Amino acid sequence: MTESYRELVQDISGKLREFAKEIPETQQGFMQIAKATHGDGALSKKQKELMAMSIAIAARCQGCIGFHAQACVKLGVTRAEFMEMLQVAVYMGGGPSVMTGAEALLAYEEFGGEKAPV
Repeated sequence: MTESYRELVQDISGKLREFAKEIPETQQGFMQIAKATHGDGALSKKQKELMAMSIAIAARCQGCIGFHAQACVKLGVTRAEFMEMLQVAVYMGGGPSVMTGAEALLAYEEFGGEKAPV
């Protein structure tokens, strides 16, 4: 696990800027896919972001967790919504997703996500 998801997102963002310079076609293609999927449609941006987070957890991708936790907070995902998404991620990813789900909750909270009293 990373020490800080804020630092991880910042570090990866720097490397992605290098991608944009050194492999621009690849980075532009990926960004085009991202842009096409992030708008509201039949599913809301929030629903799509929660889906992306559950996949990040099941795939055990720390960088993905950082970026999607930040986006969840920006989109106003509540703790209750986040916890239900964790249920789905654990269901689909099994025991390892329990651990990665806990990391995702740490990231969500680090980015200022709603903190409900335990």
